[in-house]
Amino acid sequence: MTLKQAATDVREKAYAPYSNFKVGAAITGASGTVYAGCNVENVAYPEGTCAEAGAIAAMVAAGETRLTEVYVIAGSPMPVTPCGGCRQKLAEFGAGDVVVTMATTGGVEQVMTLAELLPGAFTPDHMK
Repeated sequence: MTLKQAATDVREKAYAPYSNFKVGAAITGASGTVYAGCNVENVAYPEGTCAEAGAIAAMVAAGETRLTEVYVIAGSPMPVTPCGGCRQKLAEFGAGDVVVTMATTGGVEQVMTLAELLPGAFTPDHMK
């Protein structure tokens, strides 16, 4: 299954009763396995989970800690970039040259790297 298809399929399972803004994300782990996640809202808005975070959690739960590609899709007029927190989460598990494709359900796509999405990322090197 392609990343696009995995993200599109999981988006339909999103739990978004408050915003009705469903997001799906799929990532490829270093092994080539595809992991998917969808947004899960909570009536206490800040307590929800982003699609990208769900996909990362699935990858880590499967025993992987490196991602090589990302695809995010939402029903919006323009591609939706990962939020700031998710950009940092993606950078934790992916190199700066990892390709992130952001798409709309209407077929518009925008492609950037993690480094373009999060210049000056806080990395483990800062902790040395």
